[in-house]
Amino acid sequence: MQTIDNFNFAGKKAFVRVDFNVPMDENFNITDDTRIRAALPTLKKILADGGSLIIASHMGRPKKNPDAKYSLKHIVAHVSEKLGVDVKFVDDCAKAAEACAALKPGEALLLENLRFYAEEEGKPRGLAEDATDEEKAAAKKAIKASQKEFAKLLASYADCYVNDAFGTAHRAHASTALIADYFDADHKMFGYLMNQEVSAIEKIMTDTARPFTAIMGGSKVSSKIEIIENLLTKVDNLIIAGGMTYTFTKALGGKIGTSICEDDKLDLALGLLEKAKANGVNMVLAVDAKIADAFSNDANTKFVNVDEIPDGWEGMDIGPKTEAIFADVIKNSKTILWNGPTGVFEFDNFTSGSRAVANAIVEATKNGAFSLVGGGDSVACVNKFGVADKVSYVSTGGGALLEAIEGLVLPGIAAIKG
Repeated sequence: MQTIDNFNFAGKKAFVRVDFNVPMDENFNITDDTRIRAALPTLKKILADGGSLIIASHMGRPKKNPDAKYSLKHIVAHVSEKLGVDVKFVDDCAKAAEACAALKPGEALLLENLRFYAEEEGKPRGLAEDATDEEKAAAKKAIKASQKEFAKLLASYADCYVNDAFGTAHRAHASTALIADYFDADHKMFGYLMNQEVSAIEKIMTDTARPFTAIMGGSKVSSKIEIIENLLTKVDNLIIAGGMTYTFTKALGGKIGTSICEDDKLDLALGLLEKAKANGVNMVLAVDAKIADAFSNDANTKFVNVDEIPDGWEGMDIGPKTEAIFADVIKNSKTILWNGPTGVFEFDNFTSGSRAVANAIVEATKNGAFSLVGGGDSVACVNKFGVADKVSYVSTGGGALLEAIEGLVLPGIAAIKG
């Protein structure tokens, strides 16, 4: 497989798929440029070699073409500043051949939002609500054919292809997977960010130092079922945190008050506990909780056993006994995966559990463990607590990371690795 370090971009035009889907305020000011900064090493390497850049990204979920709210023109100045060159802009991806051909070594061009084109995602748009199954099938077949043509068009702009957008690696879109078919093996590769993400996942899932502990948060068991089932074949310890706690607690016969719970998943929770036992996995559940009489930072609070939450009260975070139990398991681990906080960390009065987990991961990492933090809320946690630089790796991918943990093949990765 070709690598970015071994490839000389001198005199070549590189089509680089990045993830510049950055948050902006109502005045189109970027509020967090992490994703832009993450792609800079790849972009600068190409320019330093004497190559030219064709930068492509999506932005949001536009329903029409074009939609000024989601135009990438709003980020051109910021990308130019960070990249150190005057980035040109083309407002139509499908009509960029001339601008791309005119690029000189050391120059950069940003294409308009790829999702302004239905062909990017390969999903039919504008179908009538009462469309028949035959009409839907015909529309799907047509858009898939045009998706390949769109990928071929994008590929025609460049001499080589670089995928540095891990956040969309789980999507079989024109610019993330199909486009790679139009480049030979020596002219398609991962960017630095993709390389780091893929290496981190492989270290977690295949090159595992033990004990391996996964901390899974989130409000719903149903949204994490496939991930948990896959982890139960991989890990030594599985810590259940967040809102999922109360589904498991109720399934075991506990009182959970008004805590979040999936009543139709109680049997599923019990089944997972049995599967963990059968696989020799230590499933670690909370024993106490910090509860509140309202979903508010200013609510009245107290600590109780997790299975003794009174009516009218809800679990908002783990309690101190659980913090100690979780921390002990984490500190004795050599591989750690964290996805999901322990409670409503957005409220300052309910950050203690997530902070305890973060600190335990930092300590374990300091003692030689490999730690991967991924998923929007977990990443927000380590950033909020100022420890992002004290864990082994913080993933930029939400859905992509979760699907990789689930054991699925990611189209954007398979397109390069074969």
